Amino acid sequence: MNLIQSILTQNPCYTAGRKITVKGLMLHSVGCPQPSAAVFVKNWNNANYTSACVHGFIDGNTGDVHQCLPWNHRGWHCGTGTSGQSANNTHIGVEMCEPACIKYTSGANFTCSDTATAKAVAARTYNSAVELFAMLCKEFNLDPLADGVIISHKEGCARGIASNHGDPEHLWNQLGTGYTMDGFRKAVKAAMSGATVEGYTSIAGTAKATVGQMTAYIKAKNPAVPASVLNMIPLYLTEGAAEGIRGDVAFAQSCLETGNFGFAGSAVTLDQNNFCGMGVTSNGVKGNSFDSPQMGIRAQIQHLKAYANTEALNGACIDPRFQYVTRGCAEYVEWLGQQENPNGKGWATGAGYGEKILSILKAILATDSDEEMEEAPVARYNKISDMPSYAQPTIIKMVDGGFIGGCGTGAKDENNRPADLDLSMDMIRVFVTNDRAGLYDKT
Repeated sequence: MNLIQSILTQNPCYTAGRKITVKGLMLHSVGCPQPSAAVFVKNWNNANYTSACVHGFIDGNTGDVHQCLPWNHRGWHCGTGTSGQSANNTHIGVEMCEPACIKYTSGANFTCSDTATAKAVAARTYNSAVELFAMLCKEFNLDPLADGVIISHKEGCARGIASNHGDPEHLWNQLGTGYTMDGFRKAVKAAMSGATVEGYTSIAGTAKATVGQMTAYIKAKNPAVPASVLNMIPLYLTEGAAEGIRGDVAFAQSCLETGNFGFAGSAVTLDQNNFCGMGVTSNGVKGNSFDSPQMGIRAQIQHLKAYANTEALNGACIDPRFQYVTRGCAEYVEWLGQQENPNGKGWATGAGYGEKILSILKAILATDSDEEMEEAPVARYNKISDMPSYAQPTIIKMVDGGFIGGCGTGAKDENNRPADLDLSMDMIRVFVTNDRAGLYDKT
């Protein structure tokens, strides 16, 4: 979460200087097709703007949070309810910006010209709101699951402490996001418990298991595993690296979905090149098929990315079900099961789905490597200037385009690009091959 100080010093609400004892947080959405927080900040930072003032806006394009009032200032964000009381006196108010591709027709009803884009905006603001509210709950010692602590404007109206609005549920419901305030509160609680840092396993990131470990694991579990399966194991790591997704997580998921590539009781077969049950939406449905193992694994990686975050794909989308995922709804492996996901979303309906994947992954990581499949240690390249000259234009394109970044040390090279890229030669070859195929070209 990127927090930007955009205090509305000219707004009469700020200059009034009234303070509150923070007892809760209220979530809003702006009620108009404007994704840019900066537009609201500019218009509201005016001595003549007397109709409203909130503590923050969440930008729909970036997810950035613009703080517009000190958190303990009394805002003008929810009016007065039927009880004669107002949550302005007790609650911080935060507005989520809305997609540009919706058009309000009457009241809270709207039409949408681009559902995928609108859902991506909703996911972006939702995820930032979870992080922000987790931070604020910690700062003000609030329990997000306690009654009346985190509420929407709509819920505030029902409690008689806010004006008659239906946000943000009206936006979530009409876009079919599956988001609910109960799910939001649970997500905030999970974020407070450290789920964003430790204790949960991110789907995005760099694989920890090696090709040798994955090979040794599957050989032990399925001595009759076909040679074609062993030959495709490296693809999990290269395809995963191309999209910033842990290929070892994908491999563990494939082991679960295919019965360790024995396909006993599985709805899919080896010749479909579908190693994750994609498209098996009910009993008797055979699922999707792909032209090659690489394409099947690439589709699986892309589908995992759809769940893991809201970032654009680096390559052309070949996942036939990508559009059906609520982007960013399952950042962690533990949340891939719908029953464990705080928003009720996820890859599978069965209980403990994510934990089953993690159990396999832990076993893989504890396996001694198959030395025949393991390569000797290879050099790691941190600076672009140290890489082969043929690869440098590709890596520059990927860094400047935001496809890859450093490892977090902050080191910079002579051109102010990351000097901690930590790329192996294999990774560089994959990136160059994909670049030559046009996978990183923006359209």
